[in-house]
Amino acid sequence: MIWEFIKSFILGIVEGITEWLPVSSTGHLILVDEFLQLKVSNDTEVNESFISMFNVVIQLGAIIAVVIIFWKKLFPFGKENNPHPWKKDGFGAYVKKDIMQMWFKVIIACLPAAVIGVLFDETFEALFYKPWIIAIALIAFGVAFIIVENWNKNKKSKVNTIDKLTYKAALIIGAFQLIAAIFPGTSRSGATIVGALLIGVSRTVAAEFTFYLAVPVMFGASLLKLVKYDGGFDGTQLGILAVGMITAFVVSVFVINFLMDYIKKHDFKVFGWYRIVLGILVLGYFTLVK
Repeated sequence: MIWEFIKSFILGIVEGITEWLPVSSTGHLILVDEFLQLKVSNDTEVNESFISMFNVVIQLGAIIAVVIIFWKKLFPFGKENNPHPWKKDGFGAYVKKDIMQMWFKVIIACLPAAVIGVLFDETFEALFYKPWIIAIALIAFGVAFIIVENWNKNKKSKVNTIDKLTYKAALIIGAFQLIAAIFPGTSRSGATIVGALLIGVSRTVAAEFTFYLAVPVMFGASLLKLVKYDGGFDGTQLGILAVGMITAFVVSVFVINFLMDYIKKHDFKVFGWYRIVLGILVLGYFTLVK
């Protein structure tokens, strides 16, 4: 069983890196699973159920990193450091209006994926969680990144701060997030960033808003998976899940800070090329080897 903990540690590293870079964490976890499959039970059905749950719930570690790093921008209550209170007196004086408005935009952006995810989560997983679909999604959005970045070259962004993001823009970004909810390999962050760039949002705001969107989306997806999981937990399974989550958290802290610094000076085309190369390799492997 020690080897299964090592596998969980490796998968946690993969999750922590790929969740925030626009290269698809779910796609990478599914692909890595082809070569490094967790085994928590001799019962194939129980094992597959655990892996399906693990690949989603491990994201909780990554999302906790976002909450900690952006706490001051995410927590909407407190009288201190509140230049924009909801009201001058009473409870409203403790509510940070700008942060509450940001959360309203996040909720609007999350609605399309949330509704469709609750209704069709298992259907999409059965239909689309396949290596060749992941490969095509990797390539397609890799090409999209390059096209969008070339199209945006030398253009001034219309939205350079979160508070300038309109509710309409949030809904459009949420529609792109829906694509990632359906097709693994698309990348939730990749889809939302592409959508944001297309409507004139700066790279920094696109990435930051994507981080904020991840909070309710990933908490919700993890809760849904845990509720639907009927395999039961023993001490070993809980330990394997904990190792993956903690590792994802630690790695995410470094990756988020790296990405926010990186995009201040660079565009996303390098991630587009990475996706294309990886997608081609995956297609080649599953066509020639499998």
